[in-house]
Amino acid sequence: MSSSIEIARHTLLSCGLVLAIGTVAALFAQKVRIPDVAVFLIVGILIGPHALGLVDIAADSALNQIILLFGASYILFDGGATLRLAVLKQVWITIAVIATAGVVITATITGLAAEFILGVPAVVAFLLAATLASTDPATLVPIFRQVRIRDRVAQTVMSESAFNDAVGAIITFSLLGMATGSAFSLSATLFELVTHSVIGIVAGIMLGYLAALLIAHEKWAFLAEYAPVVTVVAVISAYFAAEGMHASGFMAVFVFGIMLGNKERFGFQMEPGEAQKLDEFVLTTAFILRLFIFILLGAQVNFALMQQYWIGGVAVTLVLMFLARPATVFLCALPDRRARWSFAELLFMCWTRETGVIPAALAGLMLGMKAPGAEMIASVTFVAILTTILIQASTTRWLASKLGLLEADQG
Repeated sequence: MSSSIEIARHTLLSCGLVLAIGTVAALFAQKVRIPDVAVFLIVGILIGPHALGLVDIAADSALNQIILLFGASYILFDGGATLRLAVLKQVWITIAVIATAGVVITATITGLAAEFILGVPAVVAFLLAATLASTDPATLVPIFRQVRIRDRVAQTVMSESAFNDAVGAIITFSLLGMATGSAFSLSATLFELVTHSVIGIVAGIMLGYLAALLIAHEKWAFLAEYAPVVTVVAVISAYFAAEGMHASGFMAVFVFGIMLGNKERFGFQMEPGEAQKLDEFVLTTAFILRLFIFILLGAQVNFALMQQYWIGGVAVTLVLMFLARPATVFLCALPDRRARWSFAELLFMCWTRETGVIPAALAGLMLGMKAPGAEMIASVTFVAILTTILIQASTTRWLASKLGLLEADQG
């Protein structure tokens, strides 16, 4: 009994420290006008076991997995809720192409570079590339909450990051099967991708409509005053409903967010007071979860593991940032005549491709499975997370300002 109480006390103290230090870090980020995820990551490294040792929550602990799973889901829901269907109608072709073919292009270029730079077998190089290929919604959604970019650019990047996770994960697991000696079938992989996507989208639409009915319908909104609780329950339900049907849980919660955020288009209307209460709850909850995710991610950076592949990891990440991503954006978005992207918009999309929670989760999973090259993959993934978040996230506002893509002054 005493040992379980001791663990509980230690966990509670760690969570209190993360909240307190994270709040100060967020205030600092606001003052210097950079996205808070970059500051959270640095703070996490500083207070983690490899520096000051104030917080030590293991990456494979139940608490950490719950924070990652629910946090990424809720941040995705928040991102979906900020999107507008009218804007998505203009750019859906770009989103669809960049979130599918784009992931393959990114993985191919990065895989070839990794094979050459790191000198590893092709299947291991492409396994690393597939892990890094998807962008991170848990990083990008909060960045666009804080840096007000031209609507269609922000919504394209956020939507792409939500939808490409499923594609990246499916490619990763297909290559993992090849690396461990299983047969690879292109038709089976494509079928899996389509079914995962469709089921995830349908689950999100159904639960989004049901939630809107219960909190915003003229006659049936008997849970209107409990709207914040309804969103939490529905996010968890959407994730597990999709996962239970072997589909993408993250895609389901993102679509659920789109449905709830656009409920007025389906004839649902909340009372102004209730709507404001829900908005404040979602903003606060998403902030707390973002704070925990990125501080813990920083605290779990294993420098001993990274040391061996540091130089090669940085080289692969630079190829990812300056060659693979621009090639992906220009090949996938430029042909979309309907969207008519400007050069400035395309350039900005090239720069917004942070690596974060989902690649870290995939790398952690491979470490647990003792997959071929797992230690190298985990090392390079963490190098990519540190490099992209610290460099790209912190320069998002500056670049948007230079390219003339910032919305009206943010105060």
